[in-house]
Amino acid sequence: MHEDSLLEMRGIYKSFPGVKALQNVDFTLRKGEIHALMGENGAGKSTLIKVLTGVHIKDEGDIWLKGHDKVQIHSPQEAQKLGISTVYQEISLCPNLSVAENIFIGRGKGGLVSWRTMNKRSQELLDSLGIAVSATQQLASCSIAVQQMVAIARAVDMDCSVLILDEPTSSLDETEVEKLFILMRQLKERGVGIIFVTHFLDQVYEVCDRITVLRDGTLVGEYEIENLPRVQLVSKMLGKELDDMADIKNSVPEFVDKDEAPVYEVKGLSSTEGISPFDFEIHRGEVNGFTGLLGSGRSECVRAIFGADKVTSGTVKIDGKSVRITKPREAMKHGIGYLPEDRKRDGIVGDLSVKENIILALQVKTGFFKPFSKAKANEFAEEYIKLLDIKTASVNTPIKSLSGGNQQKVILARWLLTHPKYLILDEPTRGIDVGTKVDIQKLVLKLASEGMSVTFISSETDEMLRTCSRLLVMRDRKLVGELTGDQLTQTAVMNTIAGGDKNAE
Repeated sequence: MHEDSLLEMRGIYKSFPGVKALQNVDFTLRKGEIHALMGENGAGKSTLIKVLTGVHIKDEGDIWLKGHDKVQIHSPQEAQKLGISTVYQEISLCPNLSVAENIFIGRGKGGLVSWRTMNKRSQELLDSLGIAVSATQQLASCSIAVQQMVAIARAVDMDCSVLILDEPTSSLDETEVEKLFILMRQLKERGVGIIFVTHFLDQVYEVCDRITVLRDGTLVGEYEIENLPRVQLVSKMLGKELDDMADIKNSVPEFVDKDEAPVYEVKGLSSTEGISPFDFEIHRGEVNGFTGLLGSGRSECVRAIFGADKVTSGTVKIDGKSVRITKPREAMKHGIGYLPEDRKRDGIVGDLSVKENIILALQVKTGFFKPFSKAKANEFAEEYIKLLDIKTASVNTPIKSLSGGNQQKVILARWLLTHPKYLILDEPTRGIDVGTKVDIQKLVLKLASEGMSVTFISSETDEMLRTCSRLLVMRDRKLVGELTGDQLTQTAVMNTIAGGDKNAE
């Protein structure tokens, strides 16, 4: 083992039924470095992390840790004892306990704990890491960002030398990300090795020292950050030169026939979620989108359109005729589909198969008293697995065993199968790899060219600019502007968010 290495993994293999998840993968983490683990969904990143933390037992290969000979890690508890800690995207702390209790949970000897000592030590730890929170505060009252930092503080206090951060920034805004990076750099100074799993390329180049790229369960290579320009990183992750993303845009319909009645039109729509009443319309074959910072009310607008939140005011017309939509089932009957932002909570049904997840919305629409035959259900599932290139061993595979990007495609298939005339996609590409992102963007434009209307929401402004011909800008739960044509630029979006105070008429 090299003298500055904290961790070396050599020749790691891991298979699951029908899938070779890791084949001969090497990984090295050095003392005091932030090391990005990159790859598309299904590249093997999660599996490698799970092998390292004892969630999965490797089939072959060796793991060395500094200060130990070769180690066998059979459980997350063993990994923790060896100084390997993981902070996941979904925070696994107890929200009903205080910050200090979360830091010390499960560590009292014989159940005896001095509250004063625990609070004092926790506060000292939080202060030393620059985490601005009181040790006695209830965790549930802290922001997601602070909760993640508390999880990191707990790991540090348990003497972790290897810290794994799995998609830690996907729910954070820019200032919260910056605070997390300050904490990561502090830990780096202390000699902690950090494995950073993320889909945000900008963040990798801002905070990391090295990058290891995996593709289809194999190692593409390890690179120092300054020797790997972004374009090369993307092409290594995809295994092909990325066609110029700008090419995507050429199929965006520049102008929609405004003489035809809008597919969907609303006046003065508001809901119990506190959005100001807004007017909105979308025409046949149009792709438009709601943009704005995290928490600006983008999702609340589309949830009101779909009837997923309780609507408190507004008149709705579909194809020029007045209708009433107060719940999702009514929206579906009128040809509206909605892919929600939180696919874990609102989207996938983890214990059901890929096939069952795909046919779910159509079954709701036609009614559970008219179930599809097995052959019909298989036919539907096979058609969309092929259309969207969903990587699954079979139609009967449980959806929870698919990678995040493939789960996202299954939910997309679910709504496409209902043949909606108006499809709402809320963050359809969040947390998925570059290649699948491009596939979904291209699919959106193809659907629009065939006459479907699509509302698209993404936190990545450049993705919105590539796919939408009209952007509605939100700030503080109000609609503050509308951009079309040559107004569709990053600068115009930022300026409207920052200052456009006139309500969109």
